[in-house]
Formats: sequence, C-alpha cells, structure tokens
Amino acid sequence: MNAVTGAFLLTFAGLFPIVNPIEAAPFFLGLTAGLPASERPVLARKAAVNGFALLLGSMALGPWLLEFFGIELPVVRIAGGLVVAALGWKLLTQEAWSDHAGSAGLEGGPGKKVGSFYPLTMPLTVGPGSMSVAITIGSRKPAGIPRLSQLAEHATGAVLGVVAIAVTIYLAYRFAENIARLLGETGLEVLVRLSAFILMCIGIESVWNGYSALTAAR
Repeated sequence: MNAVTGAFLLTFAGLFPIVNPIEAAPFFLGLTAGLPASERPVLARKAAVNGFALLLGSMALGPWLLEFFGIELPVVRIAGGLVVAALGWKLLTQEAWSDHAGSAGLEGGPGKKVGSFYPLTMPLTVGPGSMSVAITIGSRKPAGIPRLSQLAEHATGAVLGVVAIAVTIYLAYRFAENIARLLGETGLEVLVRLSAFILMCIGIESVWNGYSALTAAR
C-alpha cells in the first residue's frame, strides 16, 4: 500500500471512532438551539478548524514533548496503545463512554452565548481521549530506518487524515438535523461499535510495536 494512503487510513480510522462527530452532532444541535440558523454553519466551520489545530498539534508535538521529559517513544506507544485499546473496549462493550460523555450537561438556549472553542471544540468535539489517540498515532514511524522521503509521505498522509476528520466535523455539525433524522439511535450505535473495534485493534498494534522497539533496543 502507498505510504501516504496507509498513513491516511491509519490516522482517519484511529481518530474517527473517538472524535465521532456524528455522535456529537445532537449535542451540537442542542447547544445551538437558541441561535439563528445562519450562525450554525459559522460555528460548525470554527469548531472544525479548532479541532484540526488541536489534533494536529497533539500529533506533531505530543510525542516529542514527552520525549523531552525523558519518556522514550516506545513507552509512549505502549501507554498510548493501552489507552486507545481501553477506549475501544469501553465503546465496544456498550459502556456510556466517549469524548462526548458528560456533554449532555452543557446547556445552550436562547440568549446564552456558545463559544466556538469552549464548549463546541473542547470538550464536545476533541477531548482527552482524542488527544491521546493523536499522540499515539504521532509516535508511529515507518518501519526500519526511514528515509526523508518516507517520513514526508507518512507526515503527508497523517495530515490528510486530520484534514478528513476536520471535514467530517464540519459536515456532521453543519447537517446535524439531517443526520439525527437519518441514522436514528440504532444506526448510530452500529456505527460506534464497528468503529470501536477498529480503534481497539489499533491500540493493540501500538502496544506491540512499542514492546518490539523496547526489546530490540535492549
């Protein structure tokens, strides 16, 4: 598989289940219920841009900040993989958990200002779980001793994956009313469970890669 395509699929498949803008769309709809319809597309665009910046920043800087504090990248992969696998397992076993848990407590309504960063971007769209997944993906590198071109392809695919996530955030929020009617509760549950299984597999693979790197270094 082309390196760009592989990195894109890994990034998108890893982030989508936990960001899950389709699940967050009803919350977005509730928070913006008291606003004019013309303001929703603007807020949807701002939430998508802010989410893109947070995820890309976590992916690019997170692993190196941890390494700066003396934590080796393989350890980051193992820890991040355990977190990601745990998140996937909780979603898969019908526990009421996601980055949007607790968002129902956020209230919108007539006369109440709704910020595009808080609460629409964080914690509604991108929370600690999403950022942990982004850091885990950012710690991955091409196998072996990568050439500069391989690193560039990997980075390009990862960035495109985050762009795709931002696009899904915008579309889900922009058309939140339509999505809520189309999917219904059953459709949303099926989507979350399938995505959660992929997320758990990515987490386990990350743990294995980190363990392999540590044993090879010894």
